Amino acid sequence: MSQDFERAKADFDQTKSGVKGILDSGVSKIPSIFIHPPESLQKYPCHGTSSLDLQVPVIDLNDLEGGKEVKVGQIREASEQWGIFQLVNHGIPVSVLDEMLEGGVRGFHEQPSEVKMKWYSRAYEQQVRFYSNGVLYEAHPICWRDSISCHYADGELDPNALPPVSRRAIQNYMEKILNLKVTLAGLLSEALGLNPNYLESIDCMKTATLVCQYYPPCPEPDLTLGVPRHSDPSFITILLQDSLGGLQVLKGSQWVDVKPIKGAIIVNIGDHLQLMSNDKFKSVEHRVLAAPVGPRLSAACFFYPRTANYSKPYGPIKELVSEEAGPVYREVAHNEYMSCYRFKGGANGNSALPFFKL
Repeated sequence: MSQDFERAKADFDQTKSGVKGILDSGVSKIPSIFIHPPESLQKYPCHGTSSLDLQVPVIDLNDLEGGKEVKVGQIREASEQWGIFQLVNHGIPVSVLDEMLEGGVRGFHEQPSEVKMKWYSRAYEQQVRFYSNGVLYEAHPICWRDSISCHYADGELDPNALPPVSRRAIQNYMEKILNLKVTLAGLLSEALGLNPNYLESIDCMKTATLVCQYYPPCPEPDLTLGVPRHSDPSFITILLQDSLGGLQVLKGSQWVDVKPIKGAIIVNIGDHLQLMSNDKFKSVEHRVLAAPVGPRLSAACFFYPRTANYSKPYGPIKELVSEEAGPVYREVAHNEYMSCYRFKGGANGNSALPFFKL
């Protein structure tokens, strides 16, 4: 990066008002630090089958007990073939989802800049923080979005640490999401052919980080992205998106839209679950397009190990390793994986998984 480019990023960071602050200033063109190379911006690079013929699997959890075997089979197929699926009838009321997007996400991000600034930080150790572009100084270029993250160490966060304007919405939502995570851990365990309690018992999804994303309307959406191509370093990610869309997943050589479904929750497999499943489940690559309309609102909850286990190595599950299919990866601790992801892989749009292959 040139010194001018680095200085522009630092100047942007110092405003502490994020992308929304740029838009509120009345710009008609985006700053150069947001402009991505053309090859990153292709909307549908493909050959063969049209992306319009592809659809992310939708799984209905209604009558889970009565039709559990069928649901497990659907989750297995989606996790192996796509690495992502949408859940409907998952038990979380639509009113809770709507309140999360409006009160939790919009409520925080549309406060005056001087209020939001109090929460602005680039320190990972801060439990609740507002920022724009988590890898601002590592990635080149940056993206058209603002975020507030709430870190639930071992599933716990003092409600008083949350911004007052968003507190109720986030509390109600996270109570439901943490319960849904337990259900999903059981279904994913069974989909891997394991005891239903397996994933929950090894505490690989005990800690959660909720990231409330705000994508302002962009005056030049064809020059930038909301989120670049990447896979998640989590075990799983549970995502709530609004009705605007913009999320795409890479299926083979196709970018496929994840079409919004009212009341649906999106689940995607993360890098660490692909590693533990010995490549049986796939960590999905995805991105978010910028748009001239908005704001787009979303809430992504990333699940990681119990904090005491950050230095504990997790490797391919022994029941999934055989003489015919040996381990694909070495054991790796969460903190080691995250360091590699930030500085060698994910921040630059490349998976960090290859660094740990045997």
